[in-house]
Amino acid sequence: MAEKNDAPAGAVQWVEVDGEYAGQRLDNFLITLLKGAPKTLVYRIIRKGEVRVNKGRVQASYRIQAGDLVRVPPVRLGESRAPATPSDALAKKIEAAVLYEDERLLIINKPSGLAVHGGSGVSLGLIEALRQIRPQAKFLELVHRLDRDTSGCVMVAKRRSALKALHEDLRLGRVNKIYHALVVGRWPKHRVQEDAPLRKNELKSGERVVRADPDGKPSLTRFRVLRNLGDVTLVEARPVTGRTHQIRVHTQVAGHPIVGDPKYGDDAVNRTMKGLGIDRLFLHAAQLEFNLPGSGERTVVVAPLEGRLIRAVDQLAAGVEQQYQQQQ
Repeated sequence: MAEKNDAPAGAVQWVEVDGEYAGQRLDNFLITLLKGAPKTLVYRIIRKGEVRVNKGRVQASYRIQAGDLVRVPPVRLGESRAPATPSDALAKKIEAAVLYEDERLLIINKPSGLAVHGGSGVSLGLIEALRQIRPQAKFLELVHRLDRDTSGCVMVAKRRSALKALHEDLRLGRVNKIYHALVVGRWPKHRVQEDAPLRKNELKSGERVVRADPDGKPSLTRFRVLRNLGDVTLVEARPVTGRTHQIRVHTQVAGHPIVGDPKYGDDAVNRTMKGLGIDRLFLHAAQLEFNLPGSGERTVVVAPLEGRLIRAVDQLAAGVEQQYQQQQ
């Protein structure tokens, strides 16, 4: 992993990063280095500035580079709790959700409600569950993230080389992501993109809230209408940038928030849609198009929408058709 100093137990460590780990997020690097440390501890020591890179403070999202010198404070791993264990039902659900797998890459159709990783009150996420379900796997790392309430395609690298290649492709825009979202109201066909800059704020509670802000980060999402369903519309969203909650906030800015969104949505519509069985955020990572690590072959992986949401869409479509027939 890296060159460690020979500091005695309970002392600060200085870790020099080797080339194999270049490009990895600092938080993931520390989670691997400090085996057994709870993620809440890892994020706390970064936030408090106890972790330094090249003597400077950095954020958890900083991507380490070969030769970086990382200061790691002493941590008491012995007091950490045993990791949560996935239930047999969750293990079977995850294995049944595998969309693609080879020796380098695993793609999961993540269920809504399952976080991609633990932390912030979540004891067990997708990546921790996978590592316990597959203890023989020497390397399993998230390539990208997905909101807890969003379902669909999540890539997990099984080799460091695959992780680095996919991170580079993501940075260069070579990975195309397609989402499906059910939004409030009738989305106009001429509205093909939203580019409001976005700013992320963290409340005292730790909750992340994103707002459109002229001083925020440049953001762009492209949209296409898939189905008009009366009071709601099924749209395709293609995020060009990858900001936190980007699609959710861009639909809100457009005046058509996502159905089932408790943070940026319309509470009255959400209550109505619960009667159709839509009791979750209707945002689904439906498709990934990317270069396959190892071969470079252009590959498309599609994640089917869960049955209850398909049935809800069909019921909405039937209602629109019935209304049309009555008007004839």
